[in-house]
Amino acid sequence: MSIQTSTPSLADRFFVEAMSPAFREDPYPFYERFRGPTPLLRVADTIWFALGLADVTAMLRHPNLSTDESHAATEAGRTEEDPNRARSLLFMDPPDHTRLRGLVARAFTPRRIDDLRAATAAIATELVDAMAAQQGPIDLVQSFAYPLPVRVICALLGVPPEDEAIFTAWSRGIARSVDPSVLRTPAIDAGIAEARAGLRAYLGDLLAARRRTPGDDLLSALAAVDADGDRITSREVVALAQLLLVAGHETTVNLIGNGMLALLRAPDQLALIRRSPELVGPAVDEFLRFDGPVQITQRVVIKDMEVVGCPVKAGDEIMLVLGAANRDPAAFAEPHRLDVTRDARRHVAFGGGIHHCLGAALARMEGQIAFATLLDRFPSVKLAGTPTRRPTFTLRGLETLPVALG
Repeated sequence: MSIQTSTPSLADRFFVEAMSPAFREDPYPFYERFRGPTPLLRVADTIWFALGLADVTAMLRHPNLSTDESHAATEAGRTEEDPNRARSLLFMDPPDHTRLRGLVARAFTPRRIDDLRAATAAIATELVDAMAAQQGPIDLVQSFAYPLPVRVICALLGVPPEDEAIFTAWSRGIARSVDPSVLRTPAIDAGIAEARAGLRAYLGDLLAARRRTPGDDLLSALAAVDADGDRITSREVVALAQLLLVAGHETTVNLIGNGMLALLRAPDQLALIRRSPELVGPAVDEFLRFDGPVQITQRVVIKDMEVVGCPVKAGDEIMLVLGAANRDPAAFAEPHRLDVTRDARRHVAFGGGIHHCLGAALARMEGQIAFATLLDRFPSVKLAGTPTRRPTFTLRGLETLPVALG
């Protein structure tokens, strides 16, 4: 198959434009400029983009595409190893990934998520009560979208409520690490390292405390797996807890913020969901499709072969543009229109294959409770200013969302 190749100027501009205010506000027209007749678009000697839903879905599941960045041909594609921390589950291949994810799944059960439902609803109610007591416009991110998931994930891990604020700061610092290295400054990298070190030390101490006095929380369950003699180390437990904090918190913040903004900008859909509250469940998947919290993920080719009909070489990096795949006109009718009645479950906002998001059920549960609580308590909520976007690329979310509660 012939391969589409971008013009040098377009390839050169991509990462510059990716951090521009216009791109942060609305990247989807930019993605459309890349969408072409072939499954893969070469943007550099060893870097490709994939934008179609069927192609991205296939590559998320491909056994010869790796998430381990050490296979990348270029230095820019590799992340420098930190000798003080275990590798993240996100960047492992089988058999290590199979072993560790299987052990985690024993602690991260559907029953545990169900047990969190009442706690999540109580936290959401407490937050909207506090919002209702405020005068004038409020920032929905600061008042609701951010505190809800951090309190839920801290409850899941067994982090004391008084430590939630410092967890939020660490989480925001570490979140920058998933952006491509060319988009990070030395100051950002230093902040990432500082946040990782602080969180790692804290979680190490908390894990030791849970071994001495176990509780009914995920960290205690992971400590018990370690104590049972299974092949999981203390460093791996801490790395998993770090991953769950950031992945389980940051993405849900973005789901709530992006989803509410999309709904407030689509009055017909807002009216529809208010008339039919049962649509909240399917609407969460539509919010994930329409403006997902994770825009891109990467796979590295581990041997010369053909992928979706295109020849690639070992060490090539394929950027799977999840945001573009979720707006693929070949997969979704009127993809740039929010439709809360749409069956959007084919979206790839949670990734796919062996790396499908471990916390997908938790995110859906939190999202459903968040939107149902907000819309029930504030039937006249509306925008009260211009939202601002976070200065990140891989994770797409809002810094502020000013609203009037009515």
